[in-house]
Parts: sequence; structure tokens; C-alpha cells
Amino acid sequence: MSTATVTSARSGLVLADLIPASRVRDAALVLGGAALTGLAAQIAVPVPGSPVPVTGQTFAALLVGTTLGARRGFASLAVYALAGMAGVPWFAEGASGMGMPSFGYIVGMLLASVVVGALARRGADRSAWRTAGTMVLGSAVIYAVGVPYLALATGMSASAAIAAGLTPFLVGDALKAALAMGVLPTAWKFAGKR
Repeated sequence: MSTATVTSARSGLVLADLIPASRVRDAALVLGGAALTGLAAQIAVPVPGSPVPVTGQTFAALLVGTTLGARRGFASLAVYALAGMAGVPWFAEGASGMGMPSFGYIVGMLLASVVVGALARRGADRSAWRTAGTMVLGSAVIYAVGVPYLALATGMSASAAIAAGLTPFLVGDALKAALAMGVLPTAWKFAGKR
């Protein structure tokens, strides 16, 4: 089989699809993605002047969406959000519920998981630069929901919400995108499915 034929046969796959299909696999992946996001949310560094800490949560959410695909990624982040709303203390810094000013970012992660998962299914996670673009777009979706929610929840002006809920996180997001640029294409290379 030629390289073009192999690539064509593998288009439409995400990394999770390389594991033999079953309902048990899908359930384990969804629950595992939720747990990974909850665990990564505990890596939190407070940002002076902001009610939103720097966490590993957004990176995990984007990674979950990209590796599981849009449906399973959304399901995984929905489990994470619903369990946290129900009282599981696995939002950033061990928080739970939906009354916190940073809850909009969690809603944004749900939507971002669909976007990055759909792009990954089209091969956007197989080269470094396309992966970077996918992560940037996913982060933009998270901020598009999170920053306005932050403004509404705290009474901040739009410019204050941007200063507190977007600007301090841009360098970290660039580092997360760089990490994804190395991890995801490398995973495809090791899987021999490029």
C-alpha cells in the first residue's frame, strides 16, 4: 500500500481510535479524560489581582478533546463539569459548584473540546504547526466564554476582565501549545499512523 493510501485510510481518526473499539473503551476514555482534567486542575498557581489561577486544566481539556475527538471529548468534559457542579472538588484549587467566577472557563472548555476534536479528526494534530493552530483556536474558544463570564460574575468591566482573565495567561498558553506541538505529532509518529 502506498503512503498516500495509508494516510487516506487513516484520515478521520483521532489518537483514541487506535485503541480497539468497544463501549468499555469509550467509557474508560471519557472517564479517564474527566479524571485527567480534574487532576490537572489541581496544578494551580494563583495570579495576583485575578480570581482565576494558572492551572493545567485548560491544557488537559484541549488534550482530551484532541485525542478523544469531538463526541468523546465533549462527553468527558461534560462529566468533569457535571461532577464538579455536583460537589466533586476537582475544579481549580479543589473547588466545586458553579458559583465561582472562573466557571465560564469550564463551559468554554466543553465547547473547545468539540472544536479541537473536530479539527483533530481532520488531521490537525499530526504536524507541529497545525497542532499549534488547533491549540490556539481551542484556547480562544475558552477565553471567548470565560472572560465575559468572569466580567458578569464579578462586575468587572470588559477591559478589567481581559486584564485579569486573559492577559496573564497568554505566555502559559504559548508554552502549552508548544508542548502539544511536540506531544501530539510525536504520538502519531510512534503509532506509525501519519
